[in-house]
Amino acid sequence: GRPFLFRRIKKTSATMKDESQNFLKEIKSLKEEIKQLKIKKRYGLIWEEKKEQVVEICKEKSPVFAEDDNKEIKTSKDSPVNILIEGDNYHALSVLNYTHKESVDFIYIDPPYNTGNKDFTFNDHYVDKEDAYRHSKWLSFMHRRLNLAKNLLKDTGLILVSISDIEMPQLRMLMNEIFGENNVDIMVWHKVDDDSGRLKITHRFRSEHEYIIVGYKKKEKVFFKKYKEDRNYKNVYTNPDNDPRGAYKQGIISNTEENSNPKSEKYFTVITPSGKKFTRQWRYTEEEFDELVKDNRIYFGKNGDSVPSSKVFILEPKDATPISILQGFGTAKTAGISLLELFNGKRVFDYPKPVELIKHLIQIATKPDAIILDFMAGTGTTGQAVLELNKEDDGNRRFILCTNNENNICVGVCYPRVKKVINGYKNSKGKKVSGLKVNLKYFKTDFVDAEPTDQNKKKLVDKSTEMLCLKEDCFEPIKKGSDFKIFKDSKEKYIGIIYDDAGIIPLKKEAEKINKKFIVYVFSLDDSAREEEFEDIKQLVELKPIPAVILNVYKRIFKWLS
Repeated sequence: GRPFLFRRIKKTSATMKDESQNFLKEIKSLKEEIKQLKIKKRYGLIWEEKKEQVVEICKEKSPVFAEDDNKEIKTSKDSPVNILIEGDNYHALSVLNYTHKESVDFIYIDPPYNTGNKDFTFNDHYVDKEDAYRHSKWLSFMHRRLNLAKNLLKDTGLILVSISDIEMPQLRMLMNEIFGENNVDIMVWHKVDDDSGRLKITHRFRSEHEYIIVGYKKKEKVFFKKYKEDRNYKNVYTNPDNDPRGAYKQGIISNTEENSNPKSEKYFTVITPSGKKFTRQWRYTEEEFDELVKDNRIYFGKNGDSVPSSKVFILEPKDATPISILQGFGTAKTAGISLLELFNGKRVFDYPKPVELIKHLIQIATKPDAIILDFMAGTGTTGQAVLELNKEDDGNRRFILCTNNENNICVGVCYPRVKKVINGYKNSKGKKVSGLKVNLKYFKTDFVDAEPTDQNKKKLVDKSTEMLCLKEDCFEPIKKGSDFKIFKDSKEKYIGIIYDDAGIIPLKKEAEKINKKFIVYVFSLDDSAREEEFEDIKQLVELKPIPAVILNVYKRIFKWLS
């Protein structure tokens, strides 16, 4: 809550009675606030709510998307369309609350860690360590965006948020509040490899991890998949007996208790090459164990007298169950090297996340046709991860990336990176890397005056094209009139947009020619969809009024978060 402020009462010609009444009113107000706090907050996270310019502007202006045609990448008419949005993520999320409500499968974000070292800006100013409201500003910033993001998730969807220990406790409590305590988990990312070194050494311990906090829309509906484990990173893999199959890890295959369940078919005595006996319950039957010994897949120790263990070879990856410790999916060092390779040795960003990490998270948590959102996209790691994973498992996932252009991050890094991955490129060693052919639309956030006048409603309709195409995932223009447009997708889905009354008749004629079911967005100054105008072709059209369908969403979210 806000701090209690006791104002000094300046002596004027006003009577003491008036002064006393004002003072009593203020005391009464503060008492009521304390009472409400006691009712609403018995346990939880409380911070000083801070106003944010990008939020305040939405009281006067409605955000929209405007396409930058010069940055569109089109490789095939039938390829999926991915989206890159340049602009503030609060405004982008507001538009997505209309176009993608309950439609997103997976969200990953890497927000500012609020270190106080010029990594977090609030109202166009860096938040430094000396700022008394440093954590309140960060929580205000995150609270608004996480609430908007939650609206986008399907019931089976989830959001993963990278964070360091600076804001981890606060973020966990914030996500408990937004998603529910039972819908939040924590993973730990081991961000360095064993020989990377050179992190700051202290007199206590070296920090080698960060966190990823997971928020589920409905946890009981989310099931992670097993994955093929890449074991090359683990220094526990050795080859003490020079097995021609290469290095291996020694797997535990027995119960350590000698007398455990003697009636089990897996309880028997093993005699090692040195003649030592081990009697206990094993993970294999005796017949299976003998077959593994014949295939030299059991290790008895250097002298042949140790408890038998299985050989888990690096070159024979198996399905692994996801665990909360994320190790072996790239490091801060490998992520930096990969970005240098992509930009021919030019250093464009200091702390990217590794593609391998994001690929792993997407792989275990999504289906091959998932919609992936990263509204703090930065350098575009998530976009590259989606495209590479699609190539590996023949998936059809699509991404929506959003980043502002602070320090030229969108135009100078994110967009060129995605473009290189799509079209192919030569790395710093001159080696050609083939492209991953998909399509990309590039949008920028824009605004229309929000005052509900007829003129402003018409302006919003005129700027609604990108939003409507994005909502319907229908981008190919097939007919354009002065007051209407028609688009279709690769599956013969059609949408029509009528910008003015004069567009009704010509669109109806086109709909009759095409003779396919249409979703038609009709300009209307009220909530009606002009049904009487389409009575003669009602079997062909599903009518929706614009801008009402958009404004109704904005009324809800801006009232809720302002």
